Amino acid sequence: MTHGPGLVFRLFARTARVQRKRMGMTVMAIAWGTISIILLLSFGEGMKRSMNEGRRGLGTGIMVVWAGETSRAYAGFPAGRRIWTRPDDLDLIRGSIPEIAQMSGEMIRWGTQLTVGRKTLNKKVIGVQPEYGDMRAHFPEPGGRFIDRFDEELKRRVLFLGFTVKRELFGDEEAVGKTVLLNGAPFTVIGVMKEKRQMGMYGGPDENHAAMPFSTFLAIFGDPYNDDIVIRPRTPEQTELVERRVREVLASKYRFDAEDQRALNIWDVGESARQMNAMMLGIQIFLGIIGGLTLLIGGMGVANIMYAVVRQRTRTIGVQMALGARRVWVMGPIVLEAVVLTALGGAIGAPVGYGIVRAVAFVVSRSDSEALAFMGEPTFSLPIALATVLLLGMVGLLAGFFPSRKAATVQPAVALRFE
Repeated sequence: MTHGPGLVFRLFARTARVQRKRMGMTVMAIAWGTISIILLLSFGEGMKRSMNEGRRGLGTGIMVVWAGETSRAYAGFPAGRRIWTRPDDLDLIRGSIPEIAQMSGEMIRWGTQLTVGRKTLNKKVIGVQPEYGDMRAHFPEPGGRFIDRFDEELKRRVLFLGFTVKRELFGDEEAVGKTVLLNGAPFTVIGVMKEKRQMGMYGGPDENHAAMPFSTFLAIFGDPYNDDIVIRPRTPEQTELVERRVREVLASKYRFDAEDQRALNIWDVGESARQMNAMMLGIQIFLGIIGGLTLLIGGMGVANIMYAVVRQRTRTIGVQMALGARRVWVMGPIVLEAVVLTALGGAIGAPVGYGIVRAVAFVVSRSDSEALAFMGEPTFSLPIALATVLLLGMVGLLAGFFPSRKAATVQPAVALRFE
């Protein structure tokens, strides 16, 4: 008896004719499982990318420092003492901690009047230093720029507008070079923020405020204290060191315990990002497990088909074994049939799933819905394709292996008596 691919496919075709209905349902179950895996993992990937994009809208690798209130008595001072940081603390911190790559103080004034023509808005205005733009993803649209060191040194009256502020003041008109009255004083618009998605925030979204040089803010409003300080360490690995040194430097100046966590509130944005990535990985694994279980149901259908095949071929297998057939000759065709069934289901399900992903991504990209924007465009990526292929292969092999192993253990004498 010849045990080549031709024989395997002839046996497969004969089985397909006999088990046509059951085999068709099984192939559809595999296809459905494949579609489920592709959709679930693609939606998970899209959400992960959407959340990463939103996270980058706040800034990457930065920490934000707010002065707090002491919770411990220290050096003769009681607990509950309010701590403030001042503008000159910025130079002190810069000079004391070489591991800091970028830093900016931030002062905030709420309800500032911005007027263009007859339009007047009450908006949040911040005073920041040039490094703030890169750290906090305040990237300008073409034709504009962020605050630079000359603006800071010369205390220029210039404004960088959030894109919502720009739309509300100027509509579709060009804003760069135009004049905005800030509490009645003329300021020149030097740039407009590129539109961005922002998930993490403090004090509201960046799109809804205007920024001016830190020195100009001090000259106009005369605020004595920083509202916060934004810092970017040279490397993410130095974040913990920089946080500890900031506490030590300010604790030495303002006489509080450097171990007092409530004296300074420090938000490590990088740590938040790592926690979010871990959470998204967990969600993706969960979605993958759901899809895998769905595919497993199809695999059980394939296994049932193959058990039925083994039962029908019991006498044939007995003859083969009696003639000295090797186990691989008995198991090989059965495993191959299971893999073919699985591959057929995958070949149907994969393009259908990919098509659905592309269609939904097209709809999301043209939708103004914030909910859909948060979900992100489903993304079919190489890891998803590899995960699907890997799962399909495992299901096919397992669905064929166990029935074939049973067939290979059939005693020839018993098989020949089987009706």
